[in-house]
Amino acid sequence: MTYCVAIRLEAGLVLASDSRTSAGVDDISIYSKMHHFRTAGDRVVVLMSAGNLATTQAVIKQIERDLADDSAERTVDKLAHLDEIARYVGEISSRVQGDFSGQAEQNGGLMQASFLLSGQIAGQPHEAFLVYPEGNYIAASKEKPFLQIGETKYGKPILDRIIEPGVSLARAARCAMLSMDASIRSNLSVGPPIELVLIEADSTSVTRRCKFDADDAWMKGLSEAWSDGLKKLFLELPRFDWEE
Repeated sequence: MTYCVAIRLEAGLVLASDSRTSAGVDDISIYSKMHHFRTAGDRVVVLMSAGNLATTQAVIKQIERDLADDSAERTVDKLAHLDEIARYVGEISSRVQGDFSGQAEQNGGLMQASFLLSGQIAGQPHEAFLVYPEGNYIAASKEKPFLQIGETKYGKPILDRIIEPGVSLARAARCAMLSMDASIRSNLSVGPPIELVLIEADSTSVTRRCKFDADDAWMKGLSEAWSDGLKKLFLELPRFDWEE
């Protein structure tokens, strides 16, 4: 399992992902879920993945092969709109899962994968899409400015309370990291290193990319400050009428 979040704001995009694919008492596997493709200068495209590792790796490899093939008619470089790229990713994912159908039956249908596609093409709005295992997709909007895949439930409450379209990239980035921290605390299958990407509006390149390991001092400080603040706030909550 994993956890990835994409936040679409007026100021741009905030993307965060963990790197854990499996976790046990004596077996922890780590793979990056953040894929920044080397595209033409008129666009920036970042894909985050969750689900079966064999499926996600096969999808990423096919996208990269198409991108390197000058004769390919549809690539992340040649498609004119991000929603067309989302459809293209969904089609590849569906095809890969179909190729793995025999393995899926043996593994109880666990060959599925989902993706968060984010970025911008010059002259168009920055966008974020959630691509479902079935290949269809939805877009982030003003009413729903963030999208999640993987182990989503633990990190969602803070996003619901804080994220709105007018939030700055820096504040949204801190919120994304707290959302990640909540998921790490509550689920062993989510874990560092954590990757964070910021893309400013009207930009065709990544503005900032950070990686936080388990012993990162800033991330530890953020987690401790949030925990201490919550404990203090809890003690200040309104009391029941029957409390002394």
